Amino acid sequence: MGSIGETEKPDILDIKPYITKSELSVVIDKHGRNLDKKVLSLTKKGDLIILKKGLYVSKNFAGNKPKNYVEFIANFLYYPSYLSLEYALQKEGLMPDAPYAYTSVALKATRVFSNSFGSFQYRNIKEVLFCGYVLEPFWDMYKVKVATKAKALFDFLYLHKFVSAIETELTLDFRINWDNFSLKDLDEFLKYVRLSNSSKMRKIYLVIKEIVYDTRKS
Repeated sequence: MGSIGETEKPDILDIKPYITKSELSVVIDKHGRNLDKKVLSLTKKGDLIILKKGLYVSKNFAGNKPKNYVEFIANFLYYPSYLSLEYALQKEGLMPDAPYAYTSVALKATRVFSNSFGSFQYRNIKEVLFCGYVLEPFWDMYKVKVATKAKALFDFLYLHKFVSAIETELTLDFRINWDNFSLKDLDEFLKYVRLSNSSKMRKIYLVIKEIVYDTRKS
């Protein structure tokens, strides 16, 4: 990213998956309005890509980004959060349709961010249920948090407002691939049901249990 400044220092930004505004200030030695003008110039030229207000990535890093870079961004844009819901369900082969957004759950209020990498949606979940994710390797020492198959389904159903019979939506409307949901997944799902202390989720568990056992018989 030689256009940022006259020294070689900015090159360090090309090996970072994100750049804060304060980091840019140090590297290009500009502050206040001068910094704002420089950042605006760099984003217009495409040397910097805006992830959200005050957070950027260099064109060079984005052009050679690791495979699951956008998943990492989903974690980082709204912290703490982990990928779940429709995105994780499709990734795990439980839902057939590609999601229109990178969907996550977070401890903070519901939010949506959009940038050149896509749309990032966050749903709030209570702290006791902020669990059930794995750490997938991303790049260098960084990790990406993604819900397990069982937790992604739990999160999706826990946050879903049913407008018709639970049995109907679970078997028809959602088009869930129950062949890909094992008895081990069912046991894990039950763990989150107990954590939630939710009568709705207990009823959903009983319906899913019947579906999963019927699937194994057929």
